[in-house]
Amino acid sequence: MTAEEIRSQGFTVDGTFDEMDDPVLIGPDGLPLKTWQEGYPYEERMTREEYERDKRALQIELLKAQDWIQDTGHKLVVVFEGRDAAGKGSTIKRFMEHLNPRGVDVVALAVPTAREQGEWFFQRYVRHLPSSGEIRFFDRSWYNRGGVEPVMGYCTPHEHEEFLRSVPEFERMVIESGTTLIKLWFSVSRSEQITRFTIRRVDPVRQWKLSPTDIASLDRWDDYTAVKSQMFQRTSSPHAPWTVVRSNDKKRGRVNAMRHVLHSLPYEGKDTEIVHPPDPMIVGSPTWIEAEHGETTA
Repeated sequence: MTAEEIRSQGFTVDGTFDEMDDPVLIGPDGLPLKTWQEGYPYEERMTREEYERDKRALQIELLKAQDWIQDTGHKLVVVFEGRDAAGKGSTIKRFMEHLNPRGVDVVALAVPTAREQGEWFFQRYVRHLPSSGEIRFFDRSWYNRGGVEPVMGYCTPHEHEEFLRSVPEFERMVIESGTTLIKLWFSVSRSEQITRFTIRRVDPVRQWKLSPTDIASLDRWDDYTAVKSQMFQRTSSPHAPWTVVRSNDKKRGRVNAMRHVLHSLPYEGKDTEIVHPPDPMIVGSPTWIEAEHGETTA
């Protein structure tokens, strides 16, 4: 469906197209679509005032953590994974907003080159791991092979199985090199994902985010669910567990993701009134979220 077709059916977008505000999709009846409420534990989104207050306080703590990482020579890797349009990129943007660009980088790799396709699978990711005193945020990672690739037929069943078998040991080696590895899965409901895709079709500055793979994923929701569940079972280990962030409300998801990362780091000068455990209705392990909230992670 094109942006013009969406408009012809009576859908409009209310709100700015600025990344700072989440546009609202208005249906043909003139009412906003509240698909974000699907299976969500809150009836109202986090307010702009509360979000800006918490975000600023957490970004100050992120600077403290970065200073500690640089001073101690520690290394930090945060993996951002999840469904398409789940809010990974916008969350990374908030992590990066005020950090010192020296020593921190976002890794968002394109399709492997012909040479990379002939390498050991993890090789091109190893090249981007941090050195002493550095931070790396992976906007999608080696876990492409745990989700997108098997569903879209970009890898063989044997390659997928070999990935699931070897990734826990790969991550153990990364951690034993002196690296803190945090793996975040951003969960979004099916209806909310469709709403976000629709907004991307209408918004001229977001259209680049909507790829053919994104569109194809709409018809393969159950396939992605199956491989995701298998991925959690096989790759969530005691040394590198998965953490789910329920992100139908992007603002609430962002600040709780920041809080989880900061709470995981033993940096000096931590303000424990700001950096406390994240909201347990928003952040938790895949099995815990399912058990406590009666849902499978999306």
